[in-house]
Amino acid sequence: MKNSSMLRLSVFAILSLMVFSACTFVSQGPPPPRPQQTQLQVREFQTREFDTNDVRLVMKAVLNTLQDDGFVVKNAVVDLGLLTASKEIEIANGGTRRTSNQRESDDYWWRVFESVFGSSGSASRTRQGNNQQQPARFSKFKVIEVSINVSEIGRRSRVRANFLAKILDNQGDPMEVFTIDDQKFYQEFFAKVDKGIFLQRQGF
Repeated sequence: MKNSSMLRLSVFAILSLMVFSACTFVSQGPPPPRPQQTQLQVREFQTREFDTNDVRLVMKAVLNTLQDDGFVVKNAVVDLGLLTASKEIEIANGGTRRTSNQRESDDYWWRVFESVFGSSGSASRTRQGNNQQQPARFSKFKVIEVSINVSEIGRRSRVRANFLAKILDNQGDPMEVFTIDDQKFYQEFFAKVDKGIFLQRQGF
């Protein structure tokens, strides 16, 4: 009899613990949204200084870094230290059209898109107006755009990068636009630039 009572007590204790754990899990709900960052905080991690005042060398290292990641350079003005570039991925049939020359870096940038937009952005949408159905509007391209400014600061160079993520429709019009404000993302980018500066100095 004593063993039976002990068994019932143990089962009751386990069930109570399970119910308490489930209630605690449910009460937690979804994670809180990331706190809004000030413009000063964003500018701080968008900017990095490098131990050289050779602006041309730094711009060349930045350009090589972007090209290695599949970006197409749109504009480069050495006198102003200005460089703009973009990377485009085509969306087809609810997925991504992979090209034959796609490299491993594309997977990295696809994960960047997923972190900014989530898994949305590939569903077809229809425009309605004046009770008449307009041509279907659907996501066609995912685009990363970047503008970079390089300036000489004494014996050092300062680089500021600003990345934008966009989803364009089949007409080339933007459907969604977000500034990439992830500090870790910029840390990884500047680490690549730092490596590019080292290689540039070595003549590679």
